[in-house]
Amino acid sequence: MKETIISNIQAVHKRIKAACDLAGRDVQDVQLLLATKTVPPEKIRIAIEAGENLIGENKVQEFRDKHEALKDLRVERHFIGHLQTNKVKDVLKYVSCIQSLDRAPLAQELDRHLQREGRHLDVFIQVNTSYEESKFGVRPEDVEALVETVQSYDTLRIKGLMTIGLLDVEVEKMRPSLKLLSVIRERLGMNHLQLSMGMSQDLEPAIAEGSNIVRVGTSIFGNRFSGKEIWNENEIIS
Repeated sequence: MKETIISNIQAVHKRIKAACDLAGRDVQDVQLLLATKTVPPEKIRIAIEAGENLIGENKVQEFRDKHEALKDLRVERHFIGHLQTNKVKDVLKYVSCIQSLDRAPLAQELDRHLQREGRHLDVFIQVNTSYEESKFGVRPEDVEALVETVQSYDTLRIKGLMTIGLLDVEVEKMRPSLKLLSVIRERLGMNHLQLSMGMSQDLEPAIAEGSNIVRVGTSIFGNRFSGKEIWNENEIIS
C-alpha cells in the first residue's frame, strides 16, 4: 500500500510538471491538494510523511473522525465540499481555509463565529463555471456581488476562486469552464487571487488555464469503493 501511494504521488507530480512545462509555467506555482474524502487515516499519513502538506475534505464529519489519528502531523487542512451553515462551528475547529464559499448567508455565519473566536479565515469563492444544476457554486454573473459581500466582513480573507470544471472525455470540452475562472479573476481586477481547479481527470487543462491548486484524490488513493460504486471527486455533498 505504501509503495503504491508514494508511486502514485510521484506520477501526479510528473503530470503537474509536464503540464506546467507545456504551458510555460513554473511548477512552483501549482500546489497539490490531496482530496481525502473516504480515505482512511493510515493512507493519508503515508502521503503526508512522503512530503505532502495540504489535504482537503468534503465532509465535516470526516475531519472530526480522522482528527485524533492525524493530529500529530503538520499539515494544512482545507474544506472543499458544500458547507451547510449549521456545520460552520464544527468545521472551524479543523481548517485554515474554506474553498467552497458560495453564498452570502454562509459568509455571514462564518463571520459570526469568527468574531466570537477572534480570528480570521482564508476563503475561496466557489463558482459554478459549467452552469450544471448538479453542482454548487455561485453563478459567474453573480460573483462580483458575492465578493463585495465577503469583503465587507473583516474576518474573511478572499484568497482565491474555486471551480469544478465540466468533466468530459474530450479535453477541449473541459477547457471553457476552466478558462472562465481565470476570465472572472481578470474581470474582478484581482489577479493576485489563486485559482483552485483541476482534479484527477482534468488537471492538465486546468493548469493550462492557470490553476494554482489541483485537488487530486483518485489518482493517488485509487477508487474509494469496491464493486460498482466508484467515488467521484465531483461529488461535494456535505
